[in-house]
Amino acid sequence: MSTAPRPPFRVGLIGYGLAGSAFHAPLIATTPGLQLDAVVTANPDRRAQLHREHPGARALDTPEQLLAEAETLDLVVIASPNRTHVPLARASLTAGLATVVDKPLAATAAEARALCELAEKTGTLLSVFQNRRWDGDFLTARRLVTEGALGRVHRFESRFERFRPKPKAGWRELADPAEVGGTLYDLGSHLVDQALTLFGRVESVYAEIDIRRDGAVVDDDAFLALTHASGVRSHLWTSALAPLGGPRLRVLGDAAGYVKYGMDPQEADLRAGKRPGDGPWGADDPAQYGTLGTDESSATVPTDPGDYPVYYAGIAAALATGTPPPVDPRDAVATLAVLEAAHDSAATGSIAHLS
Repeated sequence: MSTAPRPPFRVGLIGYGLAGSAFHAPLIATTPGLQLDAVVTANPDRRAQLHREHPGARALDTPEQLLAEAETLDLVVIASPNRTHVPLARASLTAGLATVVDKPLAATAAEARALCELAEKTGTLLSVFQNRRWDGDFLTARRLVTEGALGRVHRFESRFERFRPKPKAGWRELADPAEVGGTLYDLGSHLVDQALTLFGRVESVYAEIDIRRDGAVVDDDAFLALTHASGVRSHLWTSALAPLGGPRLRVLGDAAGYVKYGMDPQEADLRAGKRPGDGPWGADDPAQYGTLGTDESSATVPTDPGDYPVYYAGIAAALATGTPPPVDPRDAVATLAVLEAAHDSAATGSIAHLS
C-alpha cells in the first residue's frame, strides 16, 4: 500500500533584510520538505522584492500577525534585528512553534540559557543559524584535523576581516547595548562558534576590542585569544578596517599546517541571486585553495564544497523525525559566554576565566 508524501512544513519568516532575503528565504525555499509560507516585512520595497523572489509567500506587517496564525505554521525563523531575538523567540516557543533564530541568539548567555530552558520545558525545537559551520574552508580544516593530517594541533587562527572605513547606516552601528551591534557579536559569533566546534570548551579569554573608524560608536576591530580545555589556543580576528586581509584560516599542528586565503563563495552567490540547485554549489575558486604541509614540503588542498543547504535540511529532518537540530542552542550559550568574557577581558586588560 502506497503512502502519500507528507505535506511540507510551513515556515514563517520574521524579517526580510539581508539575513532574511539573502540567506534564510532562499535556503528555506529550496529545501525539500519546507515551504516558505509567510514573511513579516512592512517595508514596501522589501515587500516588492519578496513578491518577485517568492511569489507564493504571503507578506505580513508584524510578528504579532504571524504568531496569531500559529496553528497554520510549523516553524518560525527569526531574522530580524538582534534586539528582537529574545522576545520573539520567547513568544514563538510559548506558542508551541519550532523556532530558528539567526545568530546571536541573545545579548547574554543568561538570556540564551533561559530560551533553551523554555524550549526544553515546552518540548519545542530551538536552533540557531550558525551557517558558517558549513563554509568550505571550515569543512576542509575540520576534516584535516579529524583525519590527523596536521598531527597534534596546538593553534587555530581564524579571521573575518573587511574594509569598510565609513560606518554604514543601520542598527548594527548603533551605540545602545540593547541593539547588540558591533563586529564582535556579528562576525565574532561565527569565529567563536567555529573554534568551539573544532576544539571544545574554553577555559580563559584574552581580548582587545576597539572602535577604530571615524564616526563609529560600536566596536569594529577585535582580537580574541582563547585557551581551550584541550590545550589548543585559538586566535581570532574580526575587523571592519582591514585594507589587507590575513589568511582566512591557519591551523598549526606538530606535523603540518593548513593555510587558506579567501572567503567561502556561498554568501556572495546568495546575495547575487544564485540558489542551491541552479548548478554546482559551494565550489571554491581553485586559485584560493589552501596549502597543507610544512615550509620544506607542502601541497595544494582542494577546498571541500561549502554546504549551507545542510542546515535547513537538518531542520526539516528534525521536524519530521524528532532528531536533534543541526545546531544545538546550548552551543550558542557557550559562544555568548565567551563573548561576554571577551568584553570583561578588554575592559580590564586582563585574562578572563570561565567557570
